[in-house]
Amino acid sequence: MTLRRIRLWSHPALAVEDRLFRALAILRVVVLVNALALNLYRADNFRHPALGVLACAVMLGWTVFVTVQYADPARRTTPLLVADLAVAVGLVLVSPLIKGEGLQATIPGFWVMGALLAWAIHWHWRGGLVAGVVLAAADLSVRQDVGQGDYGNVFLLVIGGPIVGFMAESLQLMARERDAAQREAIAGEERARLARAVHDGVLQVLSLVQRRGAELEPLSPDFAELGRLAGEQESALRSLIRQQDVQEATGETDVAAALEELSRAVRLPVTVSTPGMPVVLPGAVVAELVAAVRACLDNVATHVGPDAPAWVLLEDAGDSVVVTVRDEGPGIPSHRLLEAAQQGRLGVSQSIEARVRELGGTAALDTSPHGTEWELTVPRLAG
Repeated sequence: MTLRRIRLWSHPALAVEDRLFRALAILRVVVLVNALALNLYRADNFRHPALGVLACAVMLGWTVFVTVQYADPARRTTPLLVADLAVAVGLVLVSPLIKGEGLQATIPGFWVMGALLAWAIHWHWRGGLVAGVVLAAADLSVRQDVGQGDYGNVFLLVIGGPIVGFMAESLQLMARERDAAQREAIAGEERARLARAVHDGVLQVLSLVQRRGAELEPLSPDFAELGRLAGEQESALRSLIRQQDVQEATGETDVAAALEELSRAVRLPVTVSTPGMPVVLPGAVVAELVAAVRACLDNVATHVGPDAPAWVLLEDAGDSVVVTVRDEGPGIPSHRLLEAAQQGRLGVSQSIEARVRELGGTAALDTSPHGTEWELTVPRLAG
């Protein structure tokens, strides 16, 4: 079986997360230097100096390793984040074994902030809260007596993580909203320009083809069919221009209703499955998403056959909307899309992938000899 996966990430939130992790990399170096300096200054407090040196070496090595890993968004996975927190907790727990009883300060000290803030940046306030509670519990568990300073440190861990996480989430939301506003402004200008170009050129040509096709029908029925198709396209384009003129796309639209209407418009036996409740998104987002779905169905009609069945599934995932388009055709060879792009035929990349990417979403393609499936995911904040 041939399996090809395409993932397209274009979230402005990812850019914010990248910047925060770059700032965290600098902070990690600062707290590492602070921890190493304090441990060197308090070297006479170590019951086992060799183990103390080993613990400091672990902090140094782990800082270098995790900073390099976090620099790549694809590597910011759950196992790495859990390992980051586990290393911090482990160094806290072994502190009394290395320093002995009457522990005043743990070996990592403020170095544990690195793992705490990583969780807060990646998983927002919930991640910051979980990491803060875990680190606070580990710190309290190794102390025989909890003084005012110890309480203050624990309090900062528990409250600081959620606050940083909330701020990180807010920055990402602001970036998404700003990006959406910029896209809408640019799209509005482009729609107006294209509407003028279409009105001045394409519509006149289609109207002429429609008239000439009717006139030449006695010569061949093909001319009549050509004229009819030109008339349909002229009508569709005029409808699109009218929609843009009245700015219908600025309101909210039910994705389910739009997909049902699309299934009646295409020349395919399409089965549409939707939730029982309306799935509402900004009109501009729905228009682009439905256009991407139509492009998928056009590919089915072209490459599988005009009578080939297709299935469209709409799912409301809460923070995102997922539309799956499936057929039972022979699949897409692994080399076809690359060859098409190299030859300048950008139907898939522009009609499907680019549309979803511009909405801040992802387009995933599963293909095999048993059929093709597109999974189009659009975030709620895309509009």
